[in-house]
Amino acid sequence: MLRRPRRLRVNRATRNLVRETKLNVEDFIYPLFVVEGENIKREISSLPDVYHFSLDMLEEEIKELKELGIEHVILFGIPHDHEKDPHGKEAYNDNGIIQRAIRKIKEIDSNMNVVTDVCMCEYTSHGHCGILTETGYVDNDITLEYLSKIAVSHAKAGADIISPSDMMDGRIKALREALDKEGFVHIPIMSYSVKYASTFYGPFREAANSAPSFGDRKTYQMDPANSNEALIEAELDVLEGADILMVKPALSYLDVIRRVKDNYNLPLAAYNVSGEYAMLKSAVKNGILSEGAIYESVMSIKRAGADIIITYFAKDLAKMIKENR
Repeated sequence: MLRRPRRLRVNRATRNLVRETKLNVEDFIYPLFVVEGENIKREISSLPDVYHFSLDMLEEEIKELKELGIEHVILFGIPHDHEKDPHGKEAYNDNGIIQRAIRKIKEIDSNMNVVTDVCMCEYTSHGHCGILTETGYVDNDITLEYLSKIAVSHAKAGADIISPSDMMDGRIKALREALDKEGFVHIPIMSYSVKYASTFYGPFREAANSAPSFGDRKTYQMDPANSNEALIEAELDVLEGADILMVKPALSYLDVIRRVKDNYNLPLAAYNVSGEYAMLKSAVKNGILSEGAIYESVMSIKRAGADIIITYFAKDLAKMIKENR
């Protein structure tokens, strides 16, 4: 007769030996959306409790994050529509929205760690992540030149970590060489190594005003059905000099997080994306789920193997952790 296995008896001694998965505030990077203008703190309709901030309204937000123990932010900039063009020149303007936001945050708190998203979709008039050919395809090799300009511009402004999300082939090598050439050998690259062509990005595209004006991004983002490709993409980034790998999205790709973690000895980030946030936030606000579902879902990302979690829940989770909920 089969007997049920005995559960582990947990006391103070065994708890110190057999550690449970726990979330720490230090695990989180909080996304911030910065916009042109003044006196703007505007809730994003598809992302409850997440806001667009003009630079003059950042101080209160940065101080709140610091009080909660959150010391890492990732920036997404939204220029004026009339500043967008086919080559996304505002992305590498040394006085662009992101560059000024970096300097502003460092002015408010020099110890706040600033990660910058390196991509072109928020800045191009067509909404794609690179330079287009005459036939409407993204030109991978030419795009690398522009991404390198963006990365160097961010580093000059004071970014602590550069994080390319474009999914162009060879961009880690190109960015590493460009940064090193300009003397930024100390700036790490956190690569969106495994980025799927996911439907869970919808709220972000509204927040960043970055939806493509035609077509989709399936030619340069990954097929959601393919997990083997994740290891190929991650290995290429490792060989090209990435310092941190990333899987995006997170909750629907926990198996991929685990596979990447098991195969590569680098820190691993996971992006708990906007659609994942919006669904769960809505369920909690409407009483369908308790707030504990937020902690449980994000904990699963860490349990799957993520060392770093980019999440819009960072403030909620920091409060839960502080209150031991």
